[in-house]
Amino acid sequence: MAKKLLNKIYNLLNVKSERTKNITKHVLLSFFYKGGSMLSTFLLVPLTINYLETDNYGVWLTLSSFIACFSFFDIGLGYGLRNRFAEARAQGNKQLARAYVSSAYFTIGILCLFLIIVFVAINYFVDWTKVFNTNSTVKKDLTLLMPIVFTFFCLQLVASLITTIYASDLNHSMPGKINFFTQVGSLLFLWLATLSIKSSLLIFGIIISAVPVLILLFLNFFAFLKTYKDFKPTSKLWKKKYLKDIFGLGLSFFFVQMAWIVISTTDSFIIAQLYSPKEVVPYSIAMKYFSIPLMMLTIIVAPYWSSFTEAVIKNDFVWIKKAIKNLRILAIGFCCMCILLLFLSKYMYKMWLGDEILIPFKLSVNICIYTCLIIYLTPLNYFINGIGKIKLQLYQTLVFAMLNIPVSIFLAKYLQLGVEGVVLGSILCIVPSVILSSIQNNKIISKKASGIWNK
Repeated sequence: MAKKLLNKIYNLLNVKSERTKNITKHVLLSFFYKGGSMLSTFLLVPLTINYLETDNYGVWLTLSSFIACFSFFDIGLGYGLRNRFAEARAQGNKQLARAYVSSAYFTIGILCLFLIIVFVAINYFVDWTKVFNTNSTVKKDLTLLMPIVFTFFCLQLVASLITTIYASDLNHSMPGKINFFTQVGSLLFLWLATLSIKSSLLIFGIIISAVPVLILLFLNFFAFLKTYKDFKPTSKLWKKKYLKDIFGLGLSFFFVQMAWIVISTTDSFIIAQLYSPKEVVPYSIAMKYFSIPLMMLTIIVAPYWSSFTEAVIKNDFVWIKKAIKNLRILAIGFCCMCILLLFLSKYMYKMWLGDEILIPFKLSVNICIYTCLIIYLTPLNYFINGIGKIKLQLYQTLVFAMLNIPVSIFLAKYLQLGVEGVVLGSILCIVPSVILSSIQNNKIISKKASGIWNK
């Protein structure tokens, strides 16, 4: 029944390529899972605000942004694994693919163990209330919570490699499926907590941190027992040459990832430091609201990363040109959707949260512009990442990441633009990336790229 329905959809969309058929199938599945995740996320916000109250919710958002800054400690191996595993599978070399998996798992695992020991050792010497610019009443909770959240975060770094394997093997809907179960599980456990446990930042942090790790550990166990039993990690296959293969490409991804983390996650921390954690809440809510079209586009674009890798190996540039053209049109369409959400924002915020949180229209305008830029940039970067020509992206993102914090602080504090100035700083840092990435895409597709444009 499902197969017949898929065939009808392929015929309706005039999809003939097997690669595109696989992408279409997983995009449809991802829309189902992502739709459920989005609904759960939006339900989670008012539930969280009611449980923690606005001040503590602001602390949690700032804490989350701080922890997210450590995402780069996978040193790009996840991205490197994605491309190398896809290449090895496309060449039919299972032993090499397993060696890449083993090298990635054990390297990140050892690194994370070291980071946990260091973090726990220094935790009791840090006053987190000063770091997050909050009152001393939550000092004890933060001292207990920070090492717990960080430990779960590190475990998630290792366990999430399985979603990279699924994605690189063209099973593109798996990350969306995991996110769906994570969001629904978090919503369910938090709802149960509101019924039986009084407001607690500590309990909330444990729930939100533990749920994704437990789900990912289950997926690892299942995958290496059945689906990917031929690629089960083993210490015997950890070798320097395999790590070098992943790390050679992964190191560039590491710096790109680190730069984007600075651009995308430090705004919450800057707002909390310049003003208060409470001011992070309207910013975060507006970001979630305008992320709807971006998440929808990402569902469609995500499968193309590994498909671009496979297509380049097979020299299928006809398919690549058609895919890029379609993705650019989609990106423009989702930018239009973002603008529509801006005009409806006043009514949607009220419907979602009532009168509890006030979100200035100027803030919504700036976040709308920021989101539109990210939307347009997303398919361009997925193509560049998929084919590994990321040196230009590496240089530009490092420069913009270094500029983002001082520019945002200057606009917010010294030009007195407030929270809107923080977002404007990120906008100014992203605009050059959109221009340069567009030029690089056009040069590569037309086979005119040379020098930095083709590295």
